[in-house]
Amino acid sequence: MSKKIAIIGGGNLGTAIAEGLLKSKFCKASDITVTKRNISTLKNLADKGITITTDNNVAARNSELVILAIKPFQVKDVLNALKKDLTTKHILVSVVTGVSVSDIDEVVKKKLPLFRAMPNTAIAIQESMTCLSYSNANDAQITLVKELFDTVGKTTVIDEKLMDAATVLGACGTAYAMRYIRANIQGGIEIGFDSVTATLIASQTVKGAAELLLQKGTHPEQEIDKVTTPKGCTIAGLNEMEHQGFSSSLIKGIATSYNKIVKG
Repeated sequence: MSKKIAIIGGGNLGTAIAEGLLKSKFCKASDITVTKRNISTLKNLADKGITITTDNNVAARNSELVILAIKPFQVKDVLNALKKDLTTKHILVSVVTGVSVSDIDEVVKKKLPLFRAMPNTAIAIQESMTCLSYSNANDAQITLVKELFDTVGKTTVIDEKLMDAATVLGACGTAYAMRYIRANIQGGIEIGFDSVTATLIASQTVKGAAELLLQKGTHPEQEIDKVTTPKGCTIAGLNEMEHQGFSSSLIKGIATSYNKIVKG
């Protein structure tokens, strides 16, 4: 990939993206610039050959793909300062929560390819689920941005009207999964395991279950059927969970989170 990339904002998310690009060999370190007010915290990236600067404008001028990885309240000021250096050669990607493509378009006021990306915290280990939406982009640009985020996990393109839903399912969903794992660990301790062993078994089991679905493309019920024998312990446990409202409480939780985003 020969395009120069500027990551505006060297916090946890911006740094994770830079690390993912390097680990996957998506581009060379010399093709990446990361900006931050306090660049002393980015020494690790600098040691790997990434350009570090406090100047957003210089970073944008020297790049073709600009990734906004800043706080929502900073977007307007940063974009107003940047827009004079954004030209038709640029692709602009925002990973800022709650800021729409139209919000960015209103500030920039230039017909640029604009992307909105919603990764989750697993981006730190290159296992994010990232949802993308866009405007004014052609097929080549869409492919490029998708391939970029594929370096830090899996990516899907969605309609922007689904971004709030994507936040709940993909970002809040990490917390939901963690809560299930925590409960599994607690159950494991109750039936005799120490916490370290219970954590290992619960975490790896969930990881394996997810990989089965991702790699085989099967429905969860198909995999459940393989471990639920007649009158067995698995079906007994599943039925008790359902009697206690396991699935319905999870669905209600997802709907509640979504309504909180939509209604405030």
